[in-house]
Amino acid sequence: MNAIEITASTLESTGQMLSMFLSDLSDADLLVCPVEGANHIAWQIGHLISAERMTVNNLPDVSYPILTPEFEATHSRDSTTKQSHAGFLTKAQYLKMMEESRLATLTALRKLKDADLDKPTVGRLAAKAPTLGKLLLLCSNHTLMHMGQFSVIRRKLGKPVLF
Repeated sequence: MNAIEITASTLESTGQMLSMFLSDLSDADLLVCPVEGANHIAWQIGHLISAERMTVNNLPDVSYPILTPEFEATHSRDSTTKQSHAGFLTKAQYLKMMEESRLATLTALRKLKDADLDKPTVGRLAAKAPTLGKLLLLCSNHTLMHMGQFSVIRRKLGKPVLF
């Protein structure tokens, strides 16, 4: 297994885990906040979709599906609608968009050579992830971090513990 395959595997597994964590949740469940001031799952998934394209914009030849300005605004870090129920999508829509986004990342990744993962990144995340490989791992870790937050909501809803 080479570095490209390992990186792809981490991205694939976090995508699969995200689907697993959502498998028994309803559309309404995605709008449950664990505590006042925290984000519900619908906002978090939209945020992951938006963030992935921003995070890996250093990836050559990546082609993501277009997001509407409304989607971007609703799921932005600065959004005031994070705890609202308005403007959010269904679980099926989010899963489809997440799958399409992750597939675009994986398709572009698989065109690279291992040495490409050592290329420097540019932009606001370059200090946290100075190479393309570290940026792609950050993308995977970002997904995992939010799934930890999903676990809290799952427990609030009385859903089974998955791990």
